[in-house]
Amino acid sequence: MKKPGIIIVDDHKLFRSGLKYIIEESNLYQVTAEASNGVEFLDLLKDHVPELVILDINMPVMNGIEAARKALALYPQLSILILSMHSESEYYTTLLEIGVRGFVLKDADNDEFFTAIQKVLRGGTYFSQELLLNIIRQESQANTVKLTRREREVLELLSKGHSNQEISGLLNISQRTVERHRTILLEKTGSRNSVSLIVYAIKNKLI
Repeated sequence: MKKPGIIIVDDHKLFRSGLKYIIEESNLYQVTAEASNGVEFLDLLKDHVPELVILDINMPVMNGIEAARKALALYPQLSILILSMHSESEYYTTLLEIGVRGFVLKDADNDEFFTAIQKVLRGGTYFSQELLLNIIRQESQANTVKLTRREREVLELLSKGHSNQEISGLLNISQRTVERHRTILLEKTGSRNSVSLIVYAIKNKLI
């Protein structure tokens, strides 16, 4: 069985080597390529689109924000997991709008790191809890959105990082129905994607 391929994009070679070792020691995934900046990463995508990209934010030549924007414009279904530092919270909103699938701190332990990879590869989302608190620390907005019971159930499961397929099984409804509920939730909240929907829901105490 073919292992999901991962591209690591980070400007520190030693960090990339450590990450590659951890990933390949798991025997679950394979690191198919590495890049030290956004330009190198975009060049790699011309020949190979991986199942997952692990992307740093601050890099020379082209940073992770611009690289993510350009990569997702070319490959909208590309799964990107952002490697983040506490001090980079100013970039989160922009990255959410671009469409990245998750954030994990660089000092996360191995269990959390692999949980993040698994969630994103299965079509879900992942937020380090510390990062999520940083994102929603702003003053909550007044909640005027009315949701049905089923919409709240779907939203709750999305917030836990479940994919549409997993939600379908958990609620015993079709994937098409799950996607319809997700689309309605996006419309009602004015969110651009599932990740920004979750942030909106937490800010407004919908979940």
